[in-house]
Formats: sequence, structure tokens, C-alpha cells
Amino acid sequence: MKRAVITFSGIFLLIASCAETEQPSKTTTKVHFENEIDSLQAYFQIPGMAILVKKDDEIVYEDYVGFSNLEKKTKVDSTTLFPIASLTKVFSGITMMSLAENKKISLEEPANTYFESAPFSDDIQLKHIASHTSQGAVPGKHFYYSSRFGALTKVMETASGQPFENILDSLIIEPLQLTHTFLLKDSTVLKNRDEIFAQPYLFQDSVQKGFVDYGFSASAGIVTTARDLMKLDDALDAHTIISEAGKKSMFTPFKPELPYGYGIFSETFLDNQLIWAYGQYDCYSSLWLKVPSKNLTLILLANNNLMSDPARLIYGNATSSLFVLGFLKHFVLNANGTGTKGDEILYREQLRAGALAASFMAQFNTAEMDVSKKLLHRLFAKYPSYLAYADLSLLHNLSFLKDVALYKELGPFNDFDEEFVKIGEHLLKQDANNPYAHYYLGSFYDKEGNKVLARMHFQAIVNAENFSNNWYVSEAKQWLATHN
Repeated sequence: MKRAVITFSGIFLLIASCAETEQPSKTTTKVHFENEIDSLQAYFQIPGMAILVKKDDEIVYEDYVGFSNLEKKTKVDSTTLFPIASLTKVFSGITMMSLAENKKISLEEPANTYFESAPFSDDIQLKHIASHTSQGAVPGKHFYYSSRFGALTKVMETASGQPFENILDSLIIEPLQLTHTFLLKDSTVLKNRDEIFAQPYLFQDSVQKGFVDYGFSASAGIVTTARDLMKLDDALDAHTIISEAGKKSMFTPFKPELPYGYGIFSETFLDNQLIWAYGQYDCYSSLWLKVPSKNLTLILLANNNLMSDPARLIYGNATSSLFVLGFLKHFVLNANGTGTKGDEILYREQLRAGALAASFMAQFNTAEMDVSKKLLHRLFAKYPSYLAYADLSLLHNLSFLKDVALYKELGPFNDFDEEFVKIGEHLLKQDANNPYAHYYLGSFYDKEGNKVLARMHFQAIVNAENFSNNWYVSEAKQWLATHN
């Protein structure tokens, strides 16, 4: 069968065609999903991918596309090893729940209990770090994805009396016989294993050789295969490594309005709970998504970062990813273009995700500027009450288009300035200290020459209580230092 291929600017046609989809059968579901994955792989210039879909206890779709090594023309297969970056947090979340179930830790303990230097404020508990809610004046109130998660490495080692590597081996890797799963400590680990390792690639106007991120913590560092991850998924479903109650706690949002549980994202889309995690290094990306109500699981692994990076998954919205939407459309929602509310919302999210992806790819090909613009114009025309669905991903989309126009010297880009300001102010009404909204608005006013308003937003980032020195803090400080 000839597989579909799509390249730059074809994403508009892919999204536009999604409004009219025939009623799927089991056979056409797989064919359409395969075609969409192939299209997205080509669009994002991903050298190789592993794809698995499980329904109940059965793998219903498995495919390995492209190359683990372009130079040697080595194809990806079921044994190909991929670094999974932040998907490691799922393993850590399981470990934290196991330690809690065995009374070796309490999630309500102050995090400083495990650190002589007391790096956190006294009201920050382990549960806040594990749920990415430790930042802000009131711990537990807001979700901001944070590097503080890595501090759980020492917590787990202290509580168990074992090195992190040994904890994973004894709790997860050895009992489940995950023979292709290990921590990427250094380059010697790969030399000592006789297995095919997916080589790292970057896309910077063309596909280029990349580099491997060595080292590990509770946040990142595991190497594995798609089938090993599916074994772990099976164990979670069967409650063989943590109890059903422990899994429920891990999968439940820390607060109903927040998108994260313990070590894993949790949100609802069209009445379906989505449990998911993603990984992103500079040269790798990964995704694990569960739909418990349908007993469905999706595993994706790739050897460049473009399966994750364009979608800004760090903000906690899985449907910002075209890969996720393709899976939901074909396996979960059975969308058929008949104009139901579900079809409308799905199409709206496809417009949003497509515009976001095209804005990212515009840095490599400025023709994608027009693709993103067309999709945004269609979005705002068809769904004019945009504040009802506005989020950080949409604000990022509008900001990135202005950035590309500036750095590519395309002239001013003011197509969506009204929407930009309204969305930014709307998000700050919901969360007055949101550093991302402040950063985007500060950058917006800086480009517009309004240094007074730019300073106000950058100062808000610097003055916010209880934030780590994240990239937005560093950049805000730098701007303030150069605009006295």
C-alpha cells in the first residue's frame, strides 16, 4: 500500500480535510491513522518513529517507520532504543506512589525534610513538587511545569535507602522484565549493550546529526522501547506494581482545574479522561497517552524533538498535538463530520493545533506563516468567542508568529494584535502571576515599542514569590537590566 506523504504547507490541507471524514470501519480507522502519522512524520521531518496502540489487552496497531540511523539506512523496529526524556517522570510517579503505599514517605511531608540546605519554603510538601504545583505564593494553587521535580531523586533515594537506579530496577524494570529499559548514565552504557539505538537528529532547515543528553534524575534519563512501555502500561492496568487506589491517586488532577496528577498529566476532552505524559530532549521526543474509558493506550517514540516541541505540551493540553488529535479522531471519538458538538470541538482543536504547528515550522520555511495565519483566521471566524477556548498555547502561537516575522525581517506582523492582548489579559485575570502570560505580553509590548507596559510584565515575573530561576525569569531579568 502506498503511504501518504505531506511536506511543508501541506498541513493546511490536512486540517481542512478533517472537517469531512467518512464514517470509519475498523479497517479504515487503521488506514486513516497510518496515513495521518505518515503525513505528520514527513511534515515534522522526523527520521524514525515507533507507534503502538493497545485496546484492552491487545495491541491493535503497531508500526515502525523511517530510520534509526539515516547514514546507515538502519530502519526502526520493535527493538530500537529511544531516550524518553520526561516520560521518566511516569516511572518516578509510580515509585513515589509505591513508597507512599509502603509508608516510607508521606506526600504531605515538607520537602525540606530531605534536604539539609532547606532549598524550599516550609509550606512546600512532596505532593506539590510531584504535581508541579510548588511554585507561586500559595503552593498547590497553580500548575507550572517545574525543574523542581528532579529533587524527588534524593527524596526517593533517602526514603528507600537505595540509589535511584536500584529503586527502578527492583520495583519496575526487573519484575516486569523490561529488558530494553535502563538509565542513560553515560556513553559507556550504550557501548556495553548490543542493541540498536536510535541516533539523535536535529531539524534546522534540514535534517542534521544531533547529540545525546546523558545523565538521569527523577525527571529524565530513561532509555526504552515502545513494547517495554506497553508492558509498563499493562502492569498499571493490572495493578501489579501499585494498587488501584495508588494509580487513581496518581492519575487524578491535583485540583479539578489543574492538568497534572503525580508524575503524569490528567485532563478531560469531550467527556474522556486523558492520562498522558510526554518527553522532549533536543533530539528526541516521546508520548504516552491513555484513555481509560475506552481501555486505549497510545505510545509514540521519535528521534528528533518535533513530535513534542511544536505543540507546547508543557502547558498541559494534549490536544495541542496533531499526533494526539489524530489518535483521538480515529480510535476514540469516531468523528464523522456530521456536525455534532463533538465534531465541532475536535475540528476547532485541529485548527488550533495546526496553526500552532505551522507557526513553529515557519522558522524554517516562512511560507508556513501564511498557513498558520489562514488556520487562525478560519478559527477566529468559525469560533469567534475565542476567550472561551483561549489558553497559553494559543497565546504562544500568536507570539511566535510575531517572533518569526521579526527575526526573518518580514516586517511588522500585526494580524492578531487585538486577539493577542485580549487573550493575554484574560489569562492574567485567571492567574495574575502566570509567568508565561506575562512573558508573552512583555515581549509583545517590547516589539510595539511600549517599554512602560513591557517593563510592567517583566517586573511581574521577577517580583513573583517562590519561583525558581526558570528561563522566563532569566530573560525577564536580562530585559530589565538592559532597559533601565
